[in-house]
Amino acid sequence: PIEQSTGAKEISVPFSTKEYYSDKDNFRAKSSGNSPDLQTAKKIALQNAKSEMAGMIQTTIKKVTDQYTQQRTVGNQQDFSNKFEEIAREVTNQELVDIKMLGEKLFKETNNTYTYWVAIEANKQAVLNGIDKGISANKKIEQDYDKKKFEEIFNAEMEKLAKERGY
Repeated sequence: PIEQSTGAKEISVPFSTKEYYSDKDNFRAKSSGNSPDLQTAKKIALQNAKSEMAGMIQTTIKKVTDQYTQQRTVGNQQDFSNKFEEIAREVTNQELVDIKMLGEKLFKETNNTYTYWVAIEANKQAVLNGIDKGISANKKIEQDYDKKKFEEIFNAEMEKLAKERGY
């Protein structure tokens, strides 16, 4: 069949190459913000990228926690999971403070607004260290925590995330 041209023009999205995708060692996210005010455009882009990354980190930690509690003999599984998720949220919030900026691009639109793109990264090891620290501060769940086992499952989940992203 002959393709009809719709008049649509393909555009490339900044930071769409592999080095900006999450891999087995890092969580990565990108996003944009648009505003007549440059600072607001930057703020929107960073907020959006951080939200995407927070979702990714928390989803990964939830998967790991679920697998961990199924594979281990944990006293009160529900209590352990709830406490673990609480620690995961705190760690995620901390990591979003310590993110690394991978790149930024600024566009001045024809309507005089700014579109700002940003790519950010959080290191997997920093996330794991934060979880360890949070757990050692909580004696109740520390007794059910096997750091080596948790890390094994976490690393396997990061490998899966990398494969989903084409690594």
